[in-house]
Amino acid sequence: MTEMPSFVPRPQSEPRLNPAAHFSWGIRLPPPALWSLVILVLSALPSFCGAQTSAPLQNRPEHPYTLRVNVDMVILRATAQDRKNVLVSGLGKDDFQVYEDGALQTIKSFSHEDIPVAVGLVIDNSGSMMPKRADVIAAALAFARSSNPQDQMFVVNFNEKVWFGLPDNIPFTGEVPQLEVVLSRMKPDGETALYDAIAVALEHLKKGSRDKKVLIVISDGGDNASKHKLAEVMALVGQSDAIVYTIGIFDDQDPDRDPRVLNRLAKNTGGEAFLPESLKDVAPICERIAHDIRNQYTIAYVPTNRSRDGSYRSIQVKASERGRRRLLVRTRTGYFAPSAVQPSPTAKAAQP
Repeated sequence: MTEMPSFVPRPQSEPRLNPAAHFSWGIRLPPPALWSLVILVLSALPSFCGAQTSAPLQNRPEHPYTLRVNVDMVILRATAQDRKNVLVSGLGKDDFQVYEDGALQTIKSFSHEDIPVAVGLVIDNSGSMMPKRADVIAAALAFARSSNPQDQMFVVNFNEKVWFGLPDNIPFTGEVPQLEVVLSRMKPDGETALYDAIAVALEHLKKGSRDKKVLIVISDGGDNASKHKLAEVMALVGQSDAIVYTIGIFDDQDPDRDPRVLNRLAKNTGGEAFLPESLKDVAPICERIAHDIRNQYTIAYVPTNRSRDGSYRSIQVKASERGRRRLLVRTRTGYFAPSAVQPSPTAKAAQP
């Protein structure tokens, strides 16, 4: 498992010593006694300041979303739904139970707030996407307009090659008009390197300053051109804390059609896979994904199994509404424990 972040609370106001403060002693002291008192006060200042200062300034968070890396903390993003797949809000920490390899864990941190995320739109530009181009652009823009204004977004295009939509000097953007320009340049052609595109997008997500990370994959087929294998990509997904949502736009006669891969990518990360029957459903799906992202619970716990053996740990999260109605919870299905040596796979985008 890669280093997992744990939450750092908002800094509390700390007492300050006013350098301009002066004291009125009320009596006249002879010079020797006065100097002795000054020396006594100065010698006590370091310990006094150390006791009153809660933390060095350089350790203070720059904004309320800053997280501190802690490999012993597991962070989960969970979505709670009722039996009709309606999102359930207003739950508290006591409404959730977290199990790792079947063992109940103690929740250390819990929140339910709309925090900004880093989002990668991974869009299929293979030749078979040409008749679907307008609907895909409309769907991606629908997602952008429904997102948090502070989100960091980027676009990864792919056919048999993989390339970024934004200019090299703009790694992320929150501007919808800029995304519209980028998406309008789509020119579908060629084959499909889906696995390579996901690998590149996961690597780029690491450059974002948002702690919550998401990929939205829109594709109409499997993979027939990647250098990466499916097993390699699933390992990268397992090592990442990104949530993956997939939208499969398939042709009935598509020989590369493989919805199982899209379902697996989404399920393992706590996302959701969509297989719309009509292109008109794609834009509403993207709006639903944006709503889903903005209504997730953040749950953190310290595993009772502290072994750093690199093994895979399965996760199950249960929830009930006010201790009565059982809810459906989507979150990542597990993670890899840290180990003494943990490689950091990298991937580079090939410019067309």
